[in-house]
Amino acid sequence: APDPQKLLLGLPSDSAIILRHPDTKALLRLAHDTLPLAKRLGHRVLIASDPFVALKVGADGVHLPEALINRKPSINWARIHPRWIITASAHKSKAVRRAQFAGADAIILSPVLTTASHPEARPLCFLRFSKLCRASKVAIYALGGISQYNIPRLKGSSCAGIAGIRVFLDD
Repeated sequence: APDPQKLLLGLPSDSAIILRHPDTKALLRLAHDTLPLAKRLGHRVLIASDPFVALKVGADGVHLPEALINRKPSINWARIHPRWIITASAHKSKAVRRAQFAGADAIILSPVLTTASHPEARPLCFLRFSKLCRASKVAIYALGGISQYNIPRLKGSSCAGIAGIRVFLDD
């Protein structure tokens, strides 16, 4: 999101925000700028891909991209910092299993539907998404193409909630 602070103000209570940036220095600045407001609002902050930054800034946990779990499948990330919240991204059933094995507390499964940010990605659609949610031992959050208009279609899917950017920024 171009303005994480605006995003924080629009989130439902007790939400989490994942901060990511390819440049470590920029990620550190982003975390230092975002953490105080997030904490004041009661939100949790996770750092994507970089447990060292998460430790340094006192984040609530880390978010692991599917590629990182695929590269290091035998690491149980929850043992590195037992109090952390560990989330992982997944795009298919094999990745969901790997995320569970890696000790993830929650999985962000995407894309549920066609999404503008990744138009080339093949969507899971509601039926396959629901099937993966029901089979998982870990909480799954829906990402990709989720809007205020189709959130009701997730009812009965066994998903734990939703993830996104536009869905929280749109009026």
